[in-house]
Amino acid sequence: MPEPSRPPELPAGLLTHPEMIKACRVRDFAAVFKLVKTRAGIYPSMIARRCDLTPSRVGEVMAGRRQLLHMDVIERIADGLRIPGHMLGLARREWETPIGLRVADREPPHPASPAPSTPISLPGSDVDSILALTSRANPNPSTLHALRSSIEDYWRRDDQHGGEALRPAVVGQLRYVVELLKANRPAPIQHGLYGVAAELARLTGWTHFDARQYNQARSYFTEALQFAREIDDREFMANVLACMSLQATYQDRPGDALAFVNAAQDEARTAAVTTPRVLSMLSLREAFAHATLGSHTATHAAISEAHRQFERIKDSDPDPAWVTYFDETKLIVDTGIAHGRLGEAATAEPLIADALRRENSANQRGRAFHAFWLARTQLSLGKLDQACQTATDALEPASSVASERVAGHLREFYDELAPYRREPVALAFESRLRDLLPAQVSGSPRP
Repeated sequence: MPEPSRPPELPAGLLTHPEMIKACRVRDFAAVFKLVKTRAGIYPSMIARRCDLTPSRVGEVMAGRRQLLHMDVIERIADGLRIPGHMLGLARREWETPIGLRVADREPPHPASPAPSTPISLPGSDVDSILALTSRANPNPSTLHALRSSIEDYWRRDDQHGGEALRPAVVGQLRYVVELLKANRPAPIQHGLYGVAAELARLTGWTHFDARQYNQARSYFTEALQFAREIDDREFMANVLACMSLQATYQDRPGDALAFVNAAQDEARTAAVTTPRVLSMLSLREAFAHATLGSHTATHAAISEAHRQFERIKDSDPDPAWVTYFDETKLIVDTGIAHGRLGEAATAEPLIADALRRENSANQRGRAFHAFWLARTQLSLGKLDQACQTATDALEPASSVASERVAGHLREFYDELAPYRREPVALAFESRLRDLLPAQVSGSPRP
């Protein structure tokens, strides 16, 4: 018997209706919502509740004034309306009914590869925890320096390769530091260990965020806040809140994004020392939130404040290590992205293109991410050839970094190409996408 809280599934007649199948395949949510209303009797207010959207947003979608492209929102729609994952190009959902009730032809599954055998020489996962109880670890300033150097290396490798493979090492180091915190240490060492734990928890949260594992990311970000609060590191708390704001933007929750970044700015302003670089970064995160809310005046004001603060930067500023990534190139590209989120593509395009030319070639994820934004901006300006070429250029760095966030963006671009699928440049992009990131293209290869 289903749990009382489980939303009822849609009628089989609706899920097998050709119009519904087509609307889901191309992610035409205006048509999906209308069909759900007329054929299942689920009205817009209930659609909004079940999918964690606002009623006004559902109304805008049904009226054709807004598109829903974020993968997190698409997953909420699938789960809220009980639309099987394969109909929307998603993985099979946990709640799904037996495979026999699926309504679209799928490629036959590949035979499962035999699971690799675990080397019998490896100890069980609990052994390290047991042995840690006998450890005589006595951390000193050199220990803290080694831990911080590891974190810097993790971030560098995260930029180059993504965080998926790094996460076990980062989590293991976090657990090690947490164990060290349980003993009484001299105040400077204890303070340093809390700072390291906060940085490791934020990095772990970031790797989950980049993998679009938002619940886990939020848990680790919250843990990072707690560690930073123990030592009253308000600048770092602002940093973590800024990460949570960015995640809320991705989850299409701009109200939450604005609340988090405003809290971050409050923490930064009350910190003993907060540098202009930190304040500039936070202002652009605020601009992202306002742009997602569609507020032109507030977005432009936040962008102006970001540039004003950036102009105040001095070489002698005591910038924390975690904000040094925010250089002039990042300022320019984030300014362009803020304009792009606001729909000001003509302003956004030259900014993002300029920043992409300056981008460090070792930052594979950054290059792929910013190329996606440039391609999306060019497409909105009607520059189909340029957009497809830019998106194609993004595929090489995207395929070399384990980032579901970047891969999801390229899927969004692929979906936006729906009206142009028969154009040669769009077909060329699709072919290259199938070669390098086949999981991001649903359906069978085109003839």
